[in-house]
Amino acid sequence: MAENTTRRDTRALQALATGGTVVVASTGQGKFEQLLLDGRHALIADEPASAGGADVGPGPYELLLMSLGSCTSMTVHLYAARKQWPLEQCVVRLRHSRAYAEDCVDCENNPKAMIDRIDRAIEFSGALDAEQRSRLLQIANQCPVHRTLSSKIDIRTTAV
Repeated sequence: MAENTTRRDTRALQALATGGTVVVASTGQGKFEQLLLDGRHALIADEPASAGGADVGPGPYELLLMSLGSCTSMTVHLYAARKQWPLEQCVVRLRHSRAYAEDCVDCENNPKAMIDRIDRAIEFSGALDAEQRSRLLQIANQCPVHRTLSSKIDIRTTAV
């Protein structure tokens, strides 16, 4: 592992974001502020003031929910356009929480008793019939981010 003692500027970090790779780097500003790069775009992430951040950008779970929500809406719009259905707008509201997987006597002392839960409410605007709305709800569950989040994920971490 090579030692790097200097902070990289935004341009140098952006150059690392190639071929589908994203780069996330601490900015040195505030306690949690992060720069998120994909080679074309730059976003800021942070924690809310209540968690010790400066609230200059969405937090990690908000970004996760935004990813799922945007993918859901894009997938639904793509399907509706292909079917030539009159979908005017798709509004996705999401909330993340932790809940007990099942009732248990010693849940508080067992971290595996908790599961992550995402509640997603989808509103379809347009002159759609009940069958079309039902089908769009099914299609929402087929968005790539939904499929990724609901599958087994293998995250491999290395030091560079």
